[in-house]
Amino acid sequence: QEILQDLYQRGVKEVLLGVFDGLNGLEEAFKSVFPKADVQRCVVHKVRNTLNKVRKKDQIEVAEDLKLIYRATTKEAAIQAFREFEKKWSKKYAREVQSWEKDLDVLLTFMKYPLSIRSVIYTTNAIERTIKDIRKRLKTMNSLSSIEAAEKITYLTIQDYNEKWSNRKLRGFSNAYQALQEMFEERY
Repeated sequence: QEILQDLYQRGVKEVLLGVFDGLNGLEEAFKSVFPKADVQRCVVHKVRNTLNKVRKKDQIEVAEDLKLIYRATTKEAAIQAFREFEKKWSKKYAREVQSWEKDLDVLLTFMKYPLSIRSVIYTTNAIERTIKDIRKRLKTMNSLSSIEAAEKITYLTIQDYNEKWSNRKLRGFSNAYQALQEMFEERY
């Protein structure tokens, strides 16, 4: 919450969406700082966690059934796909199905957004890749002289990403631009 409040104080005032991996307290902290923003739980994390609790022989079938939920084109279709998933798997994997039911709204938040960007916003994979690259960069430097040295490497790595990303067009966002503008205007 402190980091989010710091971002707010430094000028990040209008946020449409926060995407989180389900870490306890993170979504609540985000909503306390950005109450008008939507919260999206990372679907990839949820699928991964579910499949880890499913028998090996059922994993492919369960994964395919879950895809029908998060790849549906409308929220109604996604809910219908979940109901089918629930009927099929609730006897065998009651806890996992209940967990999906409990989190379904926050897992399907991305359905409010334009179709062209949904596959980008239902996961935290881009953030995780960045963190993985920073760790990889720090790990090769066997010993850093201080915390400041590690911070400098992290800063330079992020600056490198900023440079790459500032010229990069994210797939689908140009098509979604107008709809996102309208969402901002409506909300803020």
